[in-house]
Amino acid sequence: MIHAFTSFTYSYLNRARVLARTVRQQHPEWMIWAVITDKPPAGFTLDLSQEDFDAVLTVDDLFGTETAPWLFGHDIVEACTAVKGKAATMLLDRPDCTKLVYFDPDIALFNRMDDLIGWLDDASIILTPHQTDPEPRSDRRAIVDNEVGSLNYGTFNLGFIALANDDEGRRFAAWWDDRLRDWCHDRQEIGVFVDQKWCNLAPCFFDRVKILRDPGFNVASWNLSQRRMAFDPDGLALINGQPLRFYHFTKLGAVGDTMTQRYARDNTEIYELWWWYRQQVTDATSPDIPQGWWHYGQFDDGRAIPKAARELYRSRADLRSTYPAPFGTGAGSFQEWLRKNTDLLDLPQT
Repeated sequence: MIHAFTSFTYSYLNRARVLARTVRQQHPEWMIWAVITDKPPAGFTLDLSQEDFDAVLTVDDLFGTETAPWLFGHDIVEACTAVKGKAATMLLDRPDCTKLVYFDPDIALFNRMDDLIGWLDDASIILTPHQTDPEPRSDRRAIVDNEVGSLNYGTFNLGFIALANDDEGRRFAAWWDDRLRDWCHDRQEIGVFVDQKWCNLAPCFFDRVKILRDPGFNVASWNLSQRRMAFDPDGLALINGQPLRFYHFTKLGAVGDTMTQRYARDNTEIYELWWWYRQQVTDATSPDIPQGWWHYGQFDDGRAIPKAARELYRSRADLRSTYPAPFGTGAGSFQEWLRKNTDLLDLPQT
């Protein structure tokens, strides 16, 4: 059986629902997992009987008693990417999982991906580069946005990855899990950007790695300068003449609009696609989930956790040992230690 999973918090449930619905439409035979690094807000319950997900893995399922001290050292983006390696290893351990596909929650599928599943008969790991065509020398802005962006943030976009459940696929997943447990942080000063840049090394460390250059996979703002969308006479969505398999609707809002306008230019079909996606996300939004909700973004008393406090905690083994329940408050808590010994609680959460 093919298993697919995505990773999100409840503030991204609306996007994840659109992903799950489109996966279900294209591949009703797949098993779809929600990996949720969050707890629901009061008054909301995720009812799987009303969702397109088949099953849920929580961060507690993945890390057990290690969850609180491990998770405290991550901001929301770091946390949702860091769990991907552990989830991959757990799903590949299932005897019914023959092949495994990961999608970011802000992706939607538009055509079946049978070719992808067939390629996993010969490949163990499939990655998509951010770009598959070079920018012209004359377009300096595109070079900076796209090619320099790939140098800074990773050659491959880890909003998607596909793995065969074979020795090399499992070896990759174990290595990826190891790195993401300890090093899935936004630390560009040392050359690390969450999970992505680690996979620059995948073709060096592993065999049977397929670099997927088909323009219909992982279409997004970072490659729109070289990809054009159209419809054939039967209404099939095409990218550079190939079927559009999935679109990555990254940064829904002003930033995404700016980058789309910059590189889609007069390709009106792209704007129509974004209009459709906004409507889908709006329809999938639950009013019981506060905007920006993340249970682990705050101490137990509701005070926001500044990123600098997370960085300090993860950098010091003595603090992790002394305060194994860092979200707690009151006497003897890590929050109390921060108040007495630092000014970090006065900083905004980031």
